Amino acid sequence: MLLGCAAVAACAAIGLGATDLAMGGRITLAVFVVATLLWMFTSVDDTFIALGAGLVLVVTGVLEVEVLFGSLGDPTIWLLIFSFVIAAGVSRSGLATRAGAFLVSGARTVRQLTHLTTAALVMTAFAIPATSGRAALALPIFLALARALGDRRRVILAMALIFPTVILLSAVATLIGAGAHLITAEMLARTTGHQIDFVQWLVLGVPLAIVSSHLAAELVLMLTTRRADRREPVRITAESIGEATKTSVTGRMSEAQTRSATLLAVIVVLWCSEPLHGVSPAVVACVGALVTASPGLGTIRLKDSFSTVPWPMLLFMAATMAMGVALTTSGAAAWITGRLFGPGQGPALPAWLFLGVVIALSTAAHLVLQSRSARSSVLVPLVIAAASGTGVSPAAAAFASTAAAGFCQTLPSSAKPVALFHQVDGVTTYTPRHLLRVAAVLAPLSAGLVLLFSLMVWPYLGLPVH
Repeated sequence: MLLGCAAVAACAAIGLGATDLAMGGRITLAVFVVATLLWMFTSVDDTFIALGAGLVLVVTGVLEVEVLFGSLGDPTIWLLIFSFVIAAGVSRSGLATRAGAFLVSGARTVRQLTHLTTAALVMTAFAIPATSGRAALALPIFLALARALGDRRRVILAMALIFPTVILLSAVATLIGAGAHLITAEMLARTTGHQIDFVQWLVLGVPLAIVSSHLAAELVLMLTTRRADRREPVRITAESIGEATKTSVTGRMSEAQTRSATLLAVIVVLWCSEPLHGVSPAVVACVGALVTASPGLGTIRLKDSFSTVPWPMLLFMAATMAMGVALTTSGAAAWITGRLFGPGQGPALPAWLFLGVVIALSTAAHLVLQSRSARSSVLVPLVIAAASGTGVSPAAAAFASTAAAGFCQTLPSSAKPVALFHQVDGVTTYTPRHLLRVAAVLAPLSAGLVLLFSLMVWPYLGLPVH
């Protein structure tokens, strides 16, 4: 009831206060505010809210029906669908578990175990789309490590925190690492014409993913263990991980694992060499999905692989992309930024300070918007509009915002991987107090690292600030 009154009051304030904004912009702004309030303060499904908001925009004539439903046919949506099919085949073959076991079994100290585990988790970003899928894949490996570590409680706590932290921070490595990345790329393309393709995202994201993941892992290790814990040797065997995960991880690779490894290598090479052959990543993924599910060559049936695709998330992405288009084309985003920073001027801030504000807000946004895609849907149109009136590149600002929003491990409810590792049967992991202690140090470190990359690294990799 209280939320309904707040939504009505917000809509009334927009109607009375935004007299210099066209009716379509006022409607869009009202729908945007109500949808954000519902995402923040209700348990209503995020996809239901997004579809309802998109429907209101279509019925009121702000958004063309082709824009709303046409978003489902966008190549980025199909890229994600086919990537999930390929990932299902890789997971079914046991290849990812085998690779992780191979890396982790080489550890002889706690620090080596920490960074080898981090490296293995970063690598999964290239094979498994979406952080929740990677967390589900990594959970059995964590259980095997916890069993092998026995009564070393502080080391187990460190590993429990490292798994979701690295999974979330390393997602920035690839375009398919999170649905929010696809939303950002599509909004940029539609509103500014700047297309961040798979290869460019890889070039920009991989360095940040590697540096931030290993720094975060080292930080967690230092905050949760003592010097004596880190000095004590460890012995993790591939056989123990294979037994815990019920997967063949020793000896010769199975035929299915060999086929999956070959297919995955070919797909990644084709994605990375798009400028040479010109074949869309979505087309490459389609071919890979067909091979993955083909009789004789594949490792999973197409029907079974489609059951792993998070269809509600895809609908949510399509609807929020349409909302972002409406926010921009109706003038609502420009109106908001004009009221915040001055009409037609943009923020009277130097580029580094403007980016710092964007990154700080994006880092903190997970405290009120749990969905990573929802955060991008809300923030990216505003960031693009604000940056457009300054000397800051909208692409640089939007990419920095999306990268910063990858930090979302302050509370167990902040992200699905954090919730998954918070309560694990048979293993005591972390409490909200542990998360808060780590987040108090990691949040500013993560935000500062994104700002550093925005100003000093990405300009040399093809994403200038101005």
